[in-house]
Amino acid sequence: MLNIGIIGLSPGNGHPYSWSAIFNGYDPQKMADCPFPVIPEYLAQEDRETMGIAGARITHIWTQDREVSEHVAAAALIENVVDDMTDMIGEVDVVILARDDGENHLKMASPFIEAGLPIFIDKPLTDNVEDLREFISYYEAGKPIMSCSSMGYDDGIRAAAEGLGRIRTAHTITYKYWRTYGIHLIESVCAVMGMGVESVQNVGRENEAIVHLQYADGRHALLQVFRDIAMPGHTTFYGEDASVLVQSAGAYSSFRNMLVDFVKMLQTGQPSIDWHHTVEMAKIVIAGRLSLEEGNRKVYLEEIV
Repeated sequence: MLNIGIIGLSPGNGHPYSWSAIFNGYDPQKMADCPFPVIPEYLAQEDRETMGIAGARITHIWTQDREVSEHVAAAALIENVVDDMTDMIGEVDVVILARDDGENHLKMASPFIEAGLPIFIDKPLTDNVEDLREFISYYEAGKPIMSCSSMGYDDGIRAAAEGLGRIRTAHTITYKYWRTYGIHLIESVCAVMGMGVESVQNVGRENEAIVHLQYADGRHALLQVFRDIAMPGHTTFYGEDASVLVQSAGAYSSFRNMLVDFVKMLQTGQPSIDWHHTVEMAKIVIAGRLSLEEGNRKVYLEEIV
């Protein structure tokens, strides 16, 4: 049995609640008080028999607030709450970093990586060049790191390419912010169209990202992240034979597929995601930010790292 520690909680993101419930099951009465109402709502719609991942369990939790940690622990049946995240070292086999603010990921992940613990890092891996260099160095030193958006595991996205022929372009849109949610769109597009993005240009403005991806082989994709739009967003793929509008199959199944794949990686020792794909997607996040900051210029991925 893999003992997993989960760390961090960022504003607007309740992953410690939902991901821990997927591993451990949950207490419905205590989960009803989760400050992210959508989580108990979608958990209640799922068959409780699907909860639990063979060979792994969340056993330790740390967030920035002890009271919050204790509530997550009670709701998601976690036995141990620690006062300092590094207190988990020596107690757990694996760590999940559940914050979605990429600028903090390296600082929080480093103690565990250097202690030799495999780690899953919520999307995006990072949003800046300096930290990406450090993560690449860790990977090249043989440290087991997995980072992705759950959208790459969405059943609707995975089936999107069927019958379209060669996909020429795509359009996808979501709410919130490029630095945290742009990676969802990148993963959605790349899961279907593959990698090989050559350049990125953000012609939007603050809180309204409008990002053009140019593939090296001439294909395109348009990604938009607007702070003040209603959800859900959508993704449309346009192929030479047909086009399709894709709606997400739902957060629970996407999260579960992703976490099962992470455990599989730990059990087999084989990466679930090509690391070079992870790096390319991080570069796209960074390039979209740099393009906006530098007057909407086109940023080539070869410039980064």
